[in-house]
Amino acid sequence: MSHNGKTPVDFWFDPLCPWAWMTSRWMLEVEKLRDVEVRWHVMSLAVLNEDKLDELPEEYRDMLENKAWGPVRVVVAAQQEHGDEVVGKLYTALGTRFHNEGMGPVREAVVAALKDVGLPTSLADFADKGTYDAQLRASHKEGIEKVGQEVGTPVIAVPGSDGGQIAFFGPVVTPAPKGEEAARLWDGTLMVASIPGFYEIKRTRTQGPVFD
Repeated sequence: MSHNGKTPVDFWFDPLCPWAWMTSRWMLEVEKLRDVEVRWHVMSLAVLNEDKLDELPEEYRDMLENKAWGPVRVVVAAQQEHGDEVVGKLYTALGTRFHNEGMGPVREAVVAALKDVGLPTSLADFADKGTYDAQLRASHKEGIEKVGQEVGTPVIAVPGSDGGQIAFFGPVVTPAPKGEEAARLWDGTLMVASIPGFYEIKRTRTQGPVFD
């Protein structure tokens, strides 16, 4: 339990990932309906794929090399210099600009997001710096080692009945469920993830992310 008696839910995200964004909005809805508290952590698609860039399509490789490092570095810098409590707020501001408003991970969007949450816009300069890359990689490693290298973002972990954690990739869902539908998805996800030996459910994706 967290300090306020709620069950902690650890959520690893890359701010560039639209699917993690959808899941995070669902998770905020769950937080209203179930006795849980989300703790936000970064992971990195750039780090996840850095050893297999040659195997990836050119467009995706270009995105990882030229766009993916900046936003997550800014989030880590904000966390290191202003505390864990700013991570979720900054993620919401970045995701709203990147995805809902369609700005993408450009500097103007990052600066605007920093202003939205009252953080110094100078933090945007960390997008091109490796100052906190060790902390970024450590956070990424903590999350990805819970589920394995073959998945991506998001990763969610909750306390298990044995004192350890139940961790899983996803769920990948769009649009983000709301109300009782969000709560039912949470309950069902926890149920299947808690079964020893359970690994995966998947079906064909028929549409891209739908942003509010």
